Amino acid sequence: MVGSEGIEIPGADSTTQTVPAPQRILVADDEHLVAEVISKSLTTLGYEVVGPVTDGEQAVDLARREQPDMAILDIRMPKVDGLAAAQALSNEMDLAVLMVTAYSDESYLRDSCQIGVHGYVLKPTSTEQLRVAIAMAWTRFQQQRGLSMEVTRLQTSLERRKVIEQAKWILVEKCGLSEADAHRRLQKQARDRRKTMAEVAASILESHTLFAEEGALGEAD
Repeated sequence: MVGSEGIEIPGADSTTQTVPAPQRILVADDEHLVAEVISKSLTTLGYEVVGPVTDGEQAVDLARREQPDMAILDIRMPKVDGLAAAQALSNEMDLAVLMVTAYSDESYLRDSCQIGVHGYVLKPTSTEQLRVAIAMAWTRFQQQRGLSMEVTRLQTSLERRKVIEQAKWILVEKCGLSEADAHRRLQKQARDRRKTMAEVAASILESHTLFAEEGALGEAD
C-alpha cells in the first residue's frame, strides 16, 4: 500500500532522506469517465481519494475543507480552470499539485511551471504513469518545501547575528569594552540567564532604545 510507504528525496549533499508519502489526493476533472479512472487508479495504488469534483472552484473549496496532501487537476475545467485552482492551492495551502491534461501545448507547461505546479502528465493515464508522476511531483514538492525552510532558517540566523552585533557594539561604546570582551560578556550573560545570545542581545537593544527615548524626552522638557 503506497500510503504506508515513504518516498526517498535526494538532498543537496548527495544523501537521501525518506519522507512520508502523500495519503489523501484530491481529484478534479470535468470529464466524469476520466475522473473515475484516475480515482480507481489512486485507490489501487493505496491512496485515499478526495472527490472527485468537476471544476476548479469546487476543487479549491473541497481542499479547504478536507486538507488533502496533493491535488490532481485537469487544466481545462469550467468556472475556475486548473491552473488558477493550482495557484490558489499552492499559495493558500502549500499543497502539492499534479496537472493532468490531454493537451501538450508548451504554453500550458510554461504556465504550470510559473505558478509552482509540481508535476504534469498527459491523458490518457495508466496506473503506472500516475504512480511515477505522483512520486516525482511529491519529490519536487518536498524539495521546494525544504529549500523554503532553509531560506527561512538562513534569514533567521542572519537576523540573530545582526542583533548580536548591534548589542555587542552598544557594550563596546557604553562600557568601554573591546569587541572580544563584549562578545564574551554576551556569552556569559546568556549562560547565566539560560538564554540564547540573541535573546540577551535583544534585551540589550530594547533597554538601549528605551533609555535613548527617555533621554530625548528629558531634553525636550
